[in-house]
Amino acid sequence: MDARRHHGHHGRHRQHQDRPHRHHYDAEMLSVEEARERILGHFSQLPAADVPLLDAIGLTLVSDLVSGLDVPPHDNSAMDGYAVRAVDVATASESSPVSLPVKSTVAAGDAPGATVDPATVVRIMTGAPIPDGADAVVPFEDTDELERRANADAATDVIGIKLAAEPGDNIRPAGEDIMSGEVVLPAGTEITPGALGVAASLGVTTVPVIRRPIVAIISTGDELIEPGQPAQLGKIYNSNAYSIAALTRSYGAIPDIVGIAQDTVDSLVALLQRAMQSADMIVTSAGVSKGDYDVVKDVLAQHGRIALWSVRMRPAKPLAFGTLNTQDGRKVPHLGLPGNPVSAAVAFEQFGLAAIRKMMGKPAVDRPAVVATLDDDVHNHDGRRVYARVHVYANASGELRAASAGNQSSGAMTAMARANGLAICPHDVASISSGNKVRVEMLGWPSDDLLASALHNATTPS
Repeated sequence: MDARRHHGHHGRHRQHQDRPHRHHYDAEMLSVEEARERILGHFSQLPAADVPLLDAIGLTLVSDLVSGLDVPPHDNSAMDGYAVRAVDVATASESSPVSLPVKSTVAAGDAPGATVDPATVVRIMTGAPIPDGADAVVPFEDTDELERRANADAATDVIGIKLAAEPGDNIRPAGEDIMSGEVVLPAGTEITPGALGVAASLGVTTVPVIRRPIVAIISTGDELIEPGQPAQLGKIYNSNAYSIAALTRSYGAIPDIVGIAQDTVDSLVALLQRAMQSADMIVTSAGVSKGDYDVVKDVLAQHGRIALWSVRMRPAKPLAFGTLNTQDGRKVPHLGLPGNPVSAAVAFEQFGLAAIRKMMGKPAVDRPAVVATLDDDVHNHDGRRVYARVHVYANASGELRAASAGNQSSGAMTAMARANGLAICPHDVASISSGNKVRVEMLGWPSDDLLASALHNATTPS
């Protein structure tokens, strides 16, 4: 893991011969909200594309989806039973069935065309078109069909109706769900599984949506090697690229792991030029501290504009943001994350998610949050907002509790793996002791019963 590059990582004192002239950087201390607002000012909604249905899950419609047909396309049966004229069975009862000849059978998928003549019935299956002349359907269980089947001598071309019917009983009229010309899914709708099913019911195969952002991910450092390579003395595996890529994908965007840049200008520039060809956002990890031996911020400044910020948060105080100039005149936003793995993940949670949502045309929203009781103290040593990694659970009485997920060091990724939430200690609070309430931004719901408990707590007066 990239537990490095923090206050002069690895104690590097070597000079890079190709390190450019030192630039002046904005090092003001920002709140999380101020940093997010500045970042979002450089992002806009991406263009639209026609996308196959299954690939459109989570994407946003850019134009109204209008139905070209009625759904269902014809009056059809809501039950397995018999299509009848209500007037013919008006006197039917359990004790005095009305026996009528069965003219034919209509199954689901049959074309309309059958007819119910006076004093006849048609056997019909669920979803089958209602025959002309019929105005009601009597379910099988309200006839003597089962008795007739059990009696080998009973006539099967006649049925006894045991229930009087009213016109419209058990009939789904054409257009009951959707009328031709109706706006079924308005522009701005997110394609959920339900919305996708509606689109499929109209016979469409693609939908016009805002396309997924491509997020290019570059890790930096001579000490990094890729997973799969043999372990080497002095080397660490490139974990940041994979955790950021996983977060990117979970947000609905497309991650592109470009590679590892060595600590030289030429190496980083080569990867940046590759990334800028298709990326909508470039994310780098490490090289954003105020140390003298990180080349990332200098290279980025040469190829665009960059600001180096201190954000009032723990972990992830150092953050870089700017835009990079492409050869075709585009400006690609760049988010420079700290090198420590937890810092990188928490910073991307706070800033990358918001940027991706804006590019996808989605409203800015915070992670779902709950109020839980702490099992462990949360300490704030230096007046920054603390994001403590916790595991939220419901105890036997249904109370939400938040337990420390482990080592809170910015290099301890195992706590991030165990956590399902980030407990917030405000910048102006020195500590929150165990037994006190704390707001927790949820990274995921571990179980349905926890969700139910959280909703119960949120809606029950204290």
